[in-house]
Order: sequence, then structure tokens, then C-alpha cells
Amino acid sequence: MLEVDGIDTYHGNIQALRGVSLTVAKGEIVCLIGSNGAGKTTTLMSISGVTPPRSGTIRFAGADVTRLPVEKIVAQGLTQVPEGRMIFPRLTVLENLMMGAYPRRDKAAIPGDIERVYELFPVLLERRHQLGGTLSGGEQQMLAIGRALMARPKLLLLDEPSLGLAPLFVEHIFSIIKRLNQDGATILLVEQNAQMALQIADRGYVLETGRIVLEGKAPDLLQNPQVRAAYLGLE
Repeated sequence: MLEVDGIDTYHGNIQALRGVSLTVAKGEIVCLIGSNGAGKTTTLMSISGVTPPRSGTIRFAGADVTRLPVEKIVAQGLTQVPEGRMIFPRLTVLENLMMGAYPRRDKAAIPGDIERVYELFPVLLERRHQLGGTLSGGEQQMLAIGRALMARPKLLLLDEPSLGLAPLFVEHIFSIIKRLNQDGATILLVEQNAQMALQIADRGYVLETGRIVLEGKAPDLLQNPQVRAAYLGLE
């Protein structure tokens, strides 16, 4: 579904990604782990068109999307849940969800998708008339994922979904990610909580200073001594 081939991405004159290549097949959860500043968010931003690479190619569902503007990439079925959630604080929960459906033409199907989001996240049903900015961090993360689902994505990019959340919320968010995948969603997950990410992923990549330094099946990476020492806090 997604093929990233040798991309180089810059922030101004600073090179953030160096020849990054990765793939995501339909139905997979693929995780991208690494320390702060490794280039994980930049990788997602390159894929979604926010920070296009200077070289290399990105193919999504067989089409070259390397130079497409963000809105056209979204229209093709690739949706990102950004780091820090980035919900609309002055809109209600329901209005935030409707913003996720804004590009869609099949308006008749939108109410059913809202019901599905409420089924996944019952607290959003309770808070549907509440302003997004008044929700807790965990509730805002649920809303950000729900808003992305309203676009009916073929591929969901999740950037640090557990960031700043209480442990109970982290477990809940990861269980929802697993359920979405079981329901057919394809997911590329960027996450600092490497242990949790690798436990639910099919495959993983390790990014260091803008380069992919390791890749493999998630259970193998969980047992890899280098990964255990650097990212899991284990010897």
C-alpha cells in the first residue's frame, strides 16, 4: 500500500532524513521507533506531503504522491493523526468529527461513521456537545483518532498517540489501535513507547539520526539486544 524509497528531507538547510526507505502492506501495523530528533515525525510529514522530500519517491496505492499537495494525498485515502493531537479547541466534539469528514462527497454515509466513532470511544458520545479544548489529554487523543477515521482512510498515520497520557489511557489507546487493525485498518505508527508499539505491530523500523538502522518483524525487534538496550531499557 505504501512504498517510501530513499527519501531525503530537509528543514531549511538541515538534512533531517537520509535515504529513508520503508514499506507498509495492506492490513499491517508497522511501527517506526527511535529517540527524540531521530526523524520519526519528519518521516510522517514527508509521507503526508506537509514536508515533501527533496529526493526519493513515495508511492501510495501504486501512485506516485511525492509531489502532491496535502489535500490531494488526503483525498487518496492517507490520513495523519498529528503529534500533540491538534484538535480544534473552540469546536465541539461533534464539530471536530465533522471537520474530519469535510472533504467527503458521500454525505449520506457520514452519520453512520460518527456512530462508529462513538462506539469505539463512548466517552466522545457523552462529550459530543463539549468544546474540544475542555477534554482531558486522553479524550483529545481519542477525538483526534476519531476525526481521522471520519475521512475513511485507507492508511492511518499515527504520530506519538501515547505522548503525555496517563498509563491507563495509553493501554486503552493501544487496544483501540489493535482493534482498528483487526477491523481492517492499515496503520503506520510512530511511537516512543517502543515496548507497546512492538507488542501490537507486525513489523518495525528503527530510525537513528535520519537513517533506518534496523528493520524486521516486531517480535524479532523486541528480542534484539540493541533495541532492548537502547529503547526498552532492558539488558
